[in-house]
Amino acid sequence: MKLIPVGVLGSGKYVPERVLTNQELETMVETNDEWIVTRTGIRERRIAHEGQATSDLAYESAIIALEKAGISAEQLDLIIVATITPDMAFPSTACLLQDKLGAKKAAAYDLSAACSGFIYGLANASNFIATGMYKYALVIGADTLSRITDYTDRNTCILFGDGAGAVVIGEVPEGRGFKSFELGADGSGGELLKIEGGGSRRPATQQSIDERRHFIYMAGSEVFKFAVRIMGNAAEEALRKAGWNKGEIDVLVPHQANMRIIQASLNRLELSDDKCMINLDKYGNMSAASIPVALAEAVEQGRVKEGDRLVLVGFGGGLTWGASAMVW
Repeated sequence: MKLIPVGVLGSGKYVPERVLTNQELETMVETNDEWIVTRTGIRERRIAHEGQATSDLAYESAIIALEKAGISAEQLDLIIVATITPDMAFPSTACLLQDKLGAKKAAAYDLSAACSGFIYGLANASNFIATGMYKYALVIGADTLSRITDYTDRNTCILFGDGAGAVVIGEVPEGRGFKSFELGADGSGGELLKIEGGGSRRPATQQSIDERRHFIYMAGSEVFKFAVRIMGNAAEEALRKAGWNKGEIDVLVPHQANMRIIQASLNRLELSDDKCMINLDKYGNMSAASIPVALAEAVEQGRVKEGDRLVLVGFGGGLTWGASAMVW
């Protein structure tokens, strides 16, 4: 069976208007701008307004991606929303989005792989198209992390922001599109990055609320060490599967979690800074939204040209990781 070549037909992004600066965080917790920038590279992040939920952010990014792709919502066969902050436990954010878009014939589901979710979603959707089951898919990474961030915890509240990035994928000319995917997980590290409250093991109670179990917990140093190792490993494996070498990468689009992690990846891949898309300073860590927002911005800025070789790579809670090599 000959597989159909699959690639990105259009991309889009949305970030809320509200900006939360390091200087503002200085008034909320014991921290300062210099420490945050030195340790993370983050200067500001975006925060959804009170009436916005993840499906709203996803919708705004989807409209742009559909327009860029020249595809109507009615033509979509599949919608995947990668998120850890769904509007509600169920129905899925993807189903809510399907209704908002009017994508009446599209199957829809959410995917939970934290910051690796967008790469997982691309791998899922591209296989449906490559085998001929579907023609067009909408893949979105969207998170409203401000709703699960503890703004009394100076170790985590400096890191996270809200946003959404979307791509429409479909058939592309031979030689273009996705060349490889590398996905992985290590569930033994699940305790390092989690929200304990609200699930079937620890349902919401007054005690779980008082103990702040419904906010992100992260063992920062352990997650950092994992990320430095796995980002390079995943990217190299995606290159190997594509039959590329490090010198053939035109643009690296990494998960935007920490500048020191990104720099370690650049060193591992022997890439200069100008070959890496970085917007961490403006948006912080947006979980599943980080990679698609960075990709959409790279396209907007003209940093991605037809025929360029891209590597997308990320890591996240689970613990999970994912990478993809693609020709634009």
